[in-house]
Amino acid sequence: MALRRLLTELSHLHDLDAVMVTGDIADDGSPDAYARACELLSDYAHRRGANVFYTTGNHDERTAFAEVLGSGHAQPEAVYEGAAGERAGASTVAGWRLVTLDTLVPGKGYGRLDGGQLDWLRVMLTTPAPWGTVLAFHHPPVALDVDVQQALGLRNSAELAETIRGTDVQLILCGHFHLQILARLEQATVWVTPGVVSRIDLTARPGTERAVHGPSASLVHLGTTNGPLIHTLHARDPRMGETIYEADEEEMREAIERLGPTITGLR
Repeated sequence: MALRRLLTELSHLHDLDAVMVTGDIADDGSPDAYARACELLSDYAHRRGANVFYTTGNHDERTAFAEVLGSGHAQPEAVYEGAAGERAGASTVAGWRLVTLDTLVPGKGYGRLDGGQLDWLRVMLTTPAPWGTVLAFHHPPVALDVDVQQALGLRNSAELAETIRGTDVQLILCGHFHLQILARLEQATVWVTPGVVSRIDLTARPGTERAVHGPSASLVHLGTTNGPLIHTLHARDPRMGETIYEADEEEMREAIERLGPTITGLR
């Protein structure tokens, strides 16, 4: 199990304040899968005096997520619940406000933040946190010049940018793309973490996609002179770099058409 392997490899890390899980927790969407992941992560975090925070990803199922993980926060200071089951939460850890948002669009690969969440976030950000605010959600608001990323990222990143502009949001943590990307959105640093199970190999021919074995995580240092200071941690895996799948141009076009936003033509 990739998660168990990764946590074993990270056993030397002790000085942690929080563990952030940016979605895709249970591929099958079953409560049992969420419970198993929660047990592993809670045991790891609690031994280090840290709490675990969860967000939904495109492979997650909101009902089962809520049944096991609630808002994604053990003791949230604020919670948003949307009409379609969207859940966001906020907690303060060591002076930093950690806010998880729900970008899941059921049945699709792209993400979106509903207007209610953005309004909730906008009101919250009118009061600065002691050290600043960190946002965490699944679908990145930035993308490389790669068709699948352009199609299946956060679709309303401009609305998010407007919401956080001039606030104390300093860092945005995301997943989804299975590789690391560093960027900016307004005044905030955006960090896209690689995947726990696999990573995307961008040396593949343009228009195709190759995934290889390589469990990884990111370590984030906040409050440092040059912070945020972030680096990637790779678990040792005897299959490291071996191909899991390789999709050709036609397969990728079909995936984007199936999982991307519906485009309606007008005449």
